[in-house]
Amino acid sequence: MLKRILLFTAISAQIAVAQTKSKVTVTDLTRIKQVGGIELSPDGKQAVYTITTIEPNPDQKVDGRPEEYDYKTHIYLTSLKPGDSRALTHGPESARQAVWAPDGKQLAFVRTVKGKSQIFIMPLDGGEAWQLTNSNYGASNPLWSPDGKRIVFTGGVTMNQMLTDSLLNPTKGGPSWSLEKPGFANNDFVKVDKKIKPNPDGSLAEIRAYLAKDVEDKKAKVINRLNFQGEATTEPDITFQHLYSMDVTEGAKPKPLTRSYKSYQAANWLPNGQGLLAVTDRDSLKHPDREQDNAIVFIPADGSGKLTTVLGEAGKSYGSPEISPDGKQLAFLVSPSEGVNFSQIGLATLTGATASNPQLVSFDRAAGNLVWTEVTTAAKGKKAPSSYAIYFTASSNGGVPLYKLDPATRQVTQLTDFETGVTAFDVANSQVVFAKTEVANPSELYLADASAKSQTKLSSHNDWVAQRQLSFPEKHTYKNSLGQTVDYWIMKPAFFEASKKYPLLLNMHGGPTAMWGPGEASMWHEFQYMCSQGYGIVYANPRGSGGYGIAFQRANIKDWGTGPAEDVLAAESAAAKEAWVDTSRQVITGGSYAGYLTAWIVGHDNRFKAAFAQRGVYDLTTFLGEGNAWRLVPNYFAYPWTPEAKVLDANSPYTFVQNIKTPLLIKHGENDLRTGPIQSEMMYKSLKILGRPVEYVRMPGATHELSRSGNVRQRIDRLLRIYEFFERYIGPEAQGLSQK
Repeated sequence: MLKRILLFTAISAQIAVAQTKSKVTVTDLTRIKQVGGIELSPDGKQAVYTITTIEPNPDQKVDGRPEEYDYKTHIYLTSLKPGDSRALTHGPESARQAVWAPDGKQLAFVRTVKGKSQIFIMPLDGGEAWQLTNSNYGASNPLWSPDGKRIVFTGGVTMNQMLTDSLLNPTKGGPSWSLEKPGFANNDFVKVDKKIKPNPDGSLAEIRAYLAKDVEDKKAKVINRLNFQGEATTEPDITFQHLYSMDVTEGAKPKPLTRSYKSYQAANWLPNGQGLLAVTDRDSLKHPDREQDNAIVFIPADGSGKLTTVLGEAGKSYGSPEISPDGKQLAFLVSPSEGVNFSQIGLATLTGATASNPQLVSFDRAAGNLVWTEVTTAAKGKKAPSSYAIYFTASSNGGVPLYKLDPATRQVTQLTDFETGVTAFDVANSQVVFAKTEVANPSELYLADASAKSQTKLSSHNDWVAQRQLSFPEKHTYKNSLGQTVDYWIMKPAFFEASKKYPLLLNMHGGPTAMWGPGEASMWHEFQYMCSQGYGIVYANPRGSGGYGIAFQRANIKDWGTGPAEDVLAAESAAAKEAWVDTSRQVITGGSYAGYLTAWIVGHDNRFKAAFAQRGVYDLTTFLGEGNAWRLVPNYFAYPWTPEAKVLDANSPYTFVQNIKTPLLIKHGENDLRTGPIQSEMMYKSLKILGRPVEYVRMPGATHELSRSGNVRQRIDRLLRIYEFFERYIGPEAQGLSQK
């Protein structure tokens, strides 16, 4: 009897707490603050980080309500004590990419000025920040030299700018690789004689001058390159990323460290300050759109431009060169250049600008964000010789844990769990500062010891979440027909009552190599919003997902539909057996590859009352031409002109369009060049001709990133449309009609 009373009391207390909390609303999206850009000071006693917020545009209000929103990013400083963070930057222009000077007395950071990124210097003794660069090519990714006297930065230079820049291109000639313009034997045609007057009725030279003027006036885009599709617009011309060095003094002039028609990225200084390691195309004779091999090169700091290859090999892509504090070891990432792969960690001995004995670390996940740190141990009151460790993150099993690699043994240790995600971090002085996402809070800053234990919450940027009723996912597993274990999670409605029945939403991830779980940040708001609206959710990581090793990731090659559909539908079937699920009210949605999977499933299965396919790919043959992610076609399937091309039709949802009877809402961004809106319009128009219940929403100006970093009103619109469309078929009004 006493146990029953205690149980009743506990349940009553939980209900009382729940009743004091409110729903997660759609506009709570604008309240989420994201922590990132973490950099510990050289002495390890302070850290800077960024906060990205969504702010109402003061000039876009109607009846006091925001009509438009802006993303803002600002830099914060903390002395690693709870609650002591303060903003270092303010105002309408965002600030980002903050890095400490070696002496810890000032910061370099990036801010946009007149539409271009520029580098600013901020003294930490109370002085005002001042602008270091004023580059026509923009300036980003600042790197302090080891002596703190210079900064290396990246500038973006267009093809036309390269032709006239006497520092980057002293001869003002064209590239060594072909521009692939038909009818020209060499690249001399790129030289436009400004003395020739444009004349449409004149000589061939005058006609060419006229056509060049049309391009300059944006009346025409002449495309000869392979990778001409960006994220929001076509890009007929290549932009080259070059590295510059600049003294940290007012009035200083930047000096190019790299030249010619190649791009350089991911640079890091050698500790002796004599040069940097960076990543570039391996073959300078190949068109950059065709060269998929990357090499790590040494760049002298004197600006001589005499580059040497440190690591490079045909068929491989090297990246992320990270140098140990003593300059004797190199960590890097490497993967095959083509196919379905992810990068592996490599280690090599570094002697000056020469790497030797490269070896791979055995770790079956996609590692990233490599950071070296010194590890010291005390012995009998004396400081022992230093050793080093490498910290990194990797998506894995539904979370993004922090890992530690011992370079001496090449052993990897997992430091944090699969239930949370480390979205940014830095490590020094036997402590880790990191941003963590979890179901209970989308983003906060934490401090921990070198093993990531004894975690202390430093920030309270999203404390408003404590006033919301959240739904916490329950993990389950399923053994698929390949014998693989598939993780899936079930979320109950936020205000769950055991006596009621609720609709079930199958929500699927894209990629196809993405991964969802409690430690994945991008779906936090959408999941909680739909649960607050009274929906249960089930989501899975089917074969082909990242985070489960290379064999699992490759398990959907030549099989985007049947196998992955088996996995997600098995998760849905298991969730539907829960006592609280109303099996007559099941719906399905997904975006990008999961837009594909949504259309595939409703073309093969009729269990769902409604479906919402977002920015998907539905015909794999046309996808080759329409999307900038076109390499997925040959990597997973085959080129359309090869004997194996039948696999494209067999795996295209459009092939089965006549079988779709489920009410379908289709959405695409007008400027989405990753998958392309014609994919959606083929599907919509065909279903309309067939007389099926279909609706199409085209989002003006939106790119493929609509749901993550797109226009905030459109992000809100998208989520509301999911809810509204489903309510037409499984909501109270629909239930009333079905009963009549």
